[in-house]
Amino acid sequence: MSSVPDPVKSGLMPNPTDLEVNKLFRACVKLEASDLHMKVGNPPMVRVGGTLRPMNRGPVDDEEMVRLLYPLMNDRSRKIFEHDGGADFAHTLPVDGTEWRFRVNLFQQLGHMGLVARRVNSWIPDFEGLNLPPSVQNLCTYDQGMILLAGVTGSGKSTTIGSMLNWINHNYRKHLLTLEDPIEFVFTEDKCLINQREVGFDVVDFEVGMKHAVRQDPDIILVGEMRDKETFMTAIHAAETGHLVFGTIHASSAASTIGRILDLFPQDMHPALRSAIAFNMKGIIAQKLLKSIKPEVSRVPTVEIMTFTPLIRKLILEEDDSKLGDAIRIGAEDGMQDFTQSLKSLVDQELIDREIAMEVAPNREALKMALKGINVAQGGMV
Repeated sequence: MSSVPDPVKSGLMPNPTDLEVNKLFRACVKLEASDLHMKVGNPPMVRVGGTLRPMNRGPVDDEEMVRLLYPLMNDRSRKIFEHDGGADFAHTLPVDGTEWRFRVNLFQQLGHMGLVARRVNSWIPDFEGLNLPPSVQNLCTYDQGMILLAGVTGSGKSTTIGSMLNWINHNYRKHLLTLEDPIEFVFTEDKCLINQREVGFDVVDFEVGMKHAVRQDPDIILVGEMRDKETFMTAIHAAETGHLVFGTIHASSAASTIGRILDLFPQDMHPALRSAIAFNMKGIIAQKLLKSIKPEVSRVPTVEIMTFTPLIRKLILEEDDSKLGDAIRIGAEDGMQDFTQSLKSLVDQELIDREIAMEVAPNREALKMALKGINVAQGGMV
């Protein structure tokens, strides 16, 4: 009977504990940094509490950069790097008896090799620990449909999804299947049966992984990032056929996510897509990470939540997206909140200061009024 080969012994992956660059990854853990940056001509830099700081050593030259970074890649990553000028993968190493994972991006810029690595917590915080609103839990109770996390890179989307899936893991007996590139959080099974597949290592690509997924009797599927129309169509089809599907997308707000999805497709497909979104989407969570003023809290998310009530569905079907913002603002009873309401709450809880809130507020006048206790409609909602 054949067995799965050890990726290190077989040469598919480098031994993660033997690499010279691990000194920098370990320093990143010790300093509780969220990110490690490496650029030729500069010392390695870490992001601590949202601020970039240089490490206490000299700049990295081209020769050292190649020596440090090239061994991080396996054969597949090297081929992608050499063909595309960049590669994404996960890197794992032990620090003081704990396994730490990093989401690594290697890239070329101006002919030089560089790195940005995001530290992924080895434990998955709960909603309260992440300062997420209680209504996030309600979205975890659906049997089928789609839930999207929207935001820019580094906005905490993966951590929020990890927390949601872990809540399901602790509360339901279901089969949870993730298809990721690369895997970020490694879940410890509680009540759920959990299978996690990494594109390029466990399965050749996303399309093949999703073909397999529908034959593997999953209740819940994490499909990672909605990068193209094929990914979205595969995910929405899974939602239509009885699965609860989680994914992420690059969009600035919950309302603008609708347009972001439509932009992936030609105009003649938009009516059918609006119908598919209206009847299969359960919720969209948009978030941004902000620097906290609370000593024990490094960063905190400001969160916008749009749940798919009859009013939200009606506005999407009627192509009246301009009114979605006000529908979110008046939808508190249905677990909704907009960024203005979220920022006011964070200021009231003394998690952020007013200056930070004003910097990121989509509508500064509305936030000023909200902080004075006055609610004003921002659009033409009637």
